[in-house]
Amino acid sequence: MNGEDTGRPGTRNALTDVAGLRVGHAQRTGDGWLTGVTVVLAPEGGAVTAVDVRGGGPGTRETDALDPRNLVQQVEAVVLTGGSAFGLDAVSGVVAWLEEQGRGFRVGPPGRVVPVVPAAALFDLGRGGRWEARPDAAMGRAAVEAAARTAEGAPVAQGSVGAGTGAVAGGLKGGVGTASWVLPSGTVVAALAVVNAAGSVVDPGTGALWGARAAWDAEFGTDGTPRSAEVTARARERMAAAAEARPFNTTLAVVATDAALTRAQAQKLAGTAHDGLARAVRPVHLMSDGDTVFALATGTRPLLPADGPAPADPAFGTHLAAGALNEILAAGADVLTRAVLHAVLTADTVEGPGGTFPSYRDVYEVSPPDGG
Repeated sequence: MNGEDTGRPGTRNALTDVAGLRVGHAQRTGDGWLTGVTVVLAPEGGAVTAVDVRGGGPGTRETDALDPRNLVQQVEAVVLTGGSAFGLDAVSGVVAWLEEQGRGFRVGPPGRVVPVVPAAALFDLGRGGRWEARPDAAMGRAAVEAAARTAEGAPVAQGSVGAGTGAVAGGLKGGVGTASWVLPSGTVVAALAVVNAAGSVVDPGTGALWGARAAWDAEFGTDGTPRSAEVTARARERMAAAAEARPFNTTLAVVATDAALTRAQAQKLAGTAHDGLARAVRPVHLMSDGDTVFALATGTRPLLPADGPAPADPAFGTHLAAGALNEILAAGADVLTRAVLHAVLTADTVEGPGGTFPSYRDVYEVSPPDGG
C-alpha cells in the first residue's frame, strides 16, 4: 500500500480524514494519576458500527448491541478508556452529553433518545501510583466535549494522551496513534489505536519495530533496520523494570471509512483490521489482553460508484462489490499497523511513583518522525 497508483495518506494522516469524525481526549497526570479517555464522535445521526473482540480479558460495554442481528444500526460515539472495568464509568458522561444534544436511538416523541455508546477499557491501574485513580463520568464528558469543540478534519493529538496516557507496550511507553489512507477510488480508510500491549512492539533481538516497513521510512523515520548491538543491549536493561509493571494490558482501536457498509461488512472490517495489529505487536490476543477493534462506516461514499461500468452479467455485480470491499479490508489492516507505529513513536517517557516507562525513541535512540 505505497505509491500513487495504490493511494496516499489523507490530509491529516488521521482518523479525522474520514469526514465527520471527531476525536477528543481527556486525561489526568500527577498526584498518583496516569490515565485518560478518548472519544470518537460520529457525525450527527451516527455511523454504522461493529466490533471484533479477540483478547482474552476484555472490559467492554454495549458491544452486544453491535451484533448485526440486533436493532440499533448507528451509534453516535465510541469510548476508549483507561481504568480497566472501573473506567467504563466514563461512558456515563458521554451518554449524558449525547442525551442533552438529543442524539441517540429515538424511542418516542422528539427529544426522547437512548444513546447507545459502545466502549472498551484498557488496564492502566496503579501506573500513576494510585490504584484508585481511574476515569469517571466527568472525564468522559470532558473527552466528548473536547471532540465536539474540534473543527471537522482537525489533527488528532497522539502519544501519551487520552486513553493512552497510562498505556504501556511490552516494557515501553504506549499511547495513541492514528493514520489514514485514500484509495484510488477516493474512499478513505483510517485508524486510531491505543497501544497497551502485553506483547512487544519491538524485536528484542534487533530493536526494530515489528510493524516497520522500508516503504514507510519517510513516514516514521525508521524502516525496520536493526539497531546496533550496543543500543539493543542498553535498551533491554532499561525496559526490564517497565516490563515487570504490566500484569494486564489491552490494545484498543477504531478503524473507520467513509464507504457505505452494512453492519456485517463493518464487522468484517473490524475483524480483518486485527491482522494489522498482529503485524505490529507480537504476540497479540493473549489472555491478559482485551484487544478490541471497532469499525465505523459513515456511508457518505457508495461502495461502488454509481457511474461505474455495469457488468455484462448482473451476477458479477456481487463480485465487483466484494472486490471494492476487499480493498477497504486490506487498507484497514495497513492503517492499523501504521497507527500502532505512530503511537509508539510519539509516546514520551514517563517517570513517577507508579514506575518508569521509557519511550521507544529514548530507549533505542531514534529521532521522532517529522510531524510526530
